[in-house]
Amino acid sequence: MKLPVCLSKLDMKVSSIIKSSLLVAMASLLATGCVVRERVVYASPPVAPAPDVVVTEDMPAPYVEVVPAVPRPGFVWVQGAWVWRHHWVWVRGHWDHPPRPDAVWIGGRYEYRGGARVWIGGYWR
Repeated sequence: MKLPVCLSKLDMKVSSIIKSSLLVAMASLLATGCVVRERVVYASPPVAPAPDVVVTEDMPAPYVEVVPAVPRPGFVWVQGAWVWRHHWVWVRGHWDHPPRPDAVWIGGRYEYRGGARVWIGGYWR
């Protein structure tokens, strides 16, 4: 039995469309596998020193923290500390990526200035 001419032309069109679609899909897969890009992501943005705050209570004794393993090379342990937020709040230590290679973390502390106890927040220097 011979197929009508219009049916065989339709089959050829469908076959051509399928072949073209497969060709485009294969080219896309090959093109996406060729690009390798390395990106550095900082855990936190660079922070300017916090403004001085007058503290009305003594700082509690620090907690003893167990330092977990380094997540990746280049990270620095930022020790947990009491932070003044109208009262003392413990902020747990964490691994952080410095904002630049030569940055050093300066932990928060308080000093006496003119008879007042002043909290100086931690910052990257």
